[in-house]
Amino acid sequence: MASKKYILLAGILCLLFSSAFSQAPVRSYEDSSVIPSKRMPQYTEFMAGTNNFPAKPRNQWEIGLKAGMFRISGDVASEMNLGLGLHVRKAFGYVFSMRLEYMYGWGSGLDWTANQNTAKNVAWQGPTVATRYSAPYRAPNGTVISTMAGVGGSPAAPFDIVYYNYKAKVQDLSLQGIITLNNIRFHKAKTGFNFYGFGGLGVTVYETKINALNGSAKYAFNGISGSVYENRKDTKNAIKDLLDDSWETAAESQGNRRPKMGSNTLKPSGTIGAGMAFKLNNRWNLALEDRLTIVKDDLLDGQRWAENPWGDASLTADYDSYNFLSLGINYNIGSKAVEPLWWLNPLDYAYAEIRNPKLMKIPKPVLPDSDGDGVTDQFDREQTPANCPVDTHGVSRDTDGDGVPDCKDKELVTPTYCQPVDADGVGKCPVPCPTCEGCPDLCKGGQPGGCSEKLGMLPSISFKEGSNVLSKDAEAVLASVAGRMRNNPECKVVVIGYCASDKKQQQMSWDHVNKVITYLVEKEGISADRFIFNYGQEGGDCNTVDLRAASEGEEGPNTVAPPHPNLRKK
Repeated sequence: MASKKYILLAGILCLLFSSAFSQAPVRSYEDSSVIPSKRMPQYTEFMAGTNNFPAKPRNQWEIGLKAGMFRISGDVASEMNLGLGLHVRKAFGYVFSMRLEYMYGWGSGLDWTANQNTAKNVAWQGPTVATRYSAPYRAPNGTVISTMAGVGGSPAAPFDIVYYNYKAKVQDLSLQGIITLNNIRFHKAKTGFNFYGFGGLGVTVYETKINALNGSAKYAFNGISGSVYENRKDTKNAIKDLLDDSWETAAESQGNRRPKMGSNTLKPSGTIGAGMAFKLNNRWNLALEDRLTIVKDDLLDGQRWAENPWGDASLTADYDSYNFLSLGINYNIGSKAVEPLWWLNPLDYAYAEIRNPKLMKIPKPVLPDSDGDGVTDQFDREQTPANCPVDTHGVSRDTDGDGVPDCKDKELVTPTYCQPVDADGVGKCPVPCPTCEGCPDLCKGGQPGGCSEKLGMLPSISFKEGSNVLSKDAEAVLASVAGRMRNNPECKVVVIGYCASDKKQQQMSWDHVNKVITYLVEKEGISADRFIFNYGQEGGDCNTVDLRAASEGEEGPNTVAPPHPNLRKK
């Protein structure tokens, strides 16, 4: 039988600790699935950056079961007994939560000092006349006396000896407010330990019985009194040996003057306490707590008067209380919700935004640009006149290189042989030769009036070293070439690339020529058959492509297969 208990206990422990590893992580404040519908407007504003505060997520409820030591504090010396409790708890913020708790406790007590009570507590007045005390009696302070001094020192009559005892069943239902004291952490994301204090109001229902009769007669307690019993333990053992287990007499109560629940007395009560919880995982935690409940009644222990053997009438009644020290197991319930807020650190969001901001509004930078050319003064190499196009360094563009910026050049592309130019960028071209014999350099394009004269000196296109990408400046130059070709549809253009000492240079020279022709065909709409493809020539810059008007009758292919295509792919 014992082995089955151990197997069951081991199974429960395995279930608790396995759930610690299978539990899904806590969802963040950015997860819309944990935001209730009534807070979705705030969530939407927060995600859009128009609200600084995230919406409070839906959080789980806690249910708990506890057991521990229950003890009543009253006029009769009490003993420790069992108490049980059950609660449900809900957070209303990261610090404040409330719980509804039910508690059931069994209380008992046995007074080891003798008392005179027949006149003050009718529950101890049995059906027969009690034996009067006459033998020597040891008072609680150790003094042996045979007569009792009355008020003012006058002798008093002998008295009946009783030893107070009781058993009580106590239940309460209370609503408590709980303040969490340590979940706001400045140097740690979370805590596995939670300390809290609580207080609340409720109602207490109790029923108390006393063991006053031995059968139908009162107990003869006088046989216990005297110097034979020197200490509390011996006295209590003697009383227990005398008492039976009948608990037949209802203790004094408030009667019908106060509210009842069945035959039990119902009284308002107040509860205060503190506790600490130890987190096992996101669902389970253990809690150790102590609560004190004060009841607006002095009869939980069946005795209203705190009397002594001298029958001091100046002693008055006060309210009884009870204490419940418990150890409990708590479980969080609820889906699509974060764990209870008292386990979360509300500073998580603030610290996360400080360290790694996800939404930051940065004002648009204002950088000085004195000439308004779009290049800030920090990088601008020239203060350019208004409306003059510039390159990336803020320098005015000069497409034909004649020293006159494009914004002032009335002849955007002036052939080299027509330079120098005047202040408007217009060149002075020499009169063509009647034949090519006297001036061959001017008549490479053929006889006067040929394509060389019509198209003029065509510009060169430069590439960055190792690159086959046309710059914006190069595209502008090619646009001017295309314009001349449209005006002279009968003319062809030779596109020349340089360098062929190795496979890499040969392929790059082909790529450059092909890039220029492709751009003029696809972007500018010039027919492909108006170009002569010429690459791998000597005597030029490897990163430059030259263009010239084709001589009369000059022919050549407008497309050539790449020399080393696999090398190009690599």
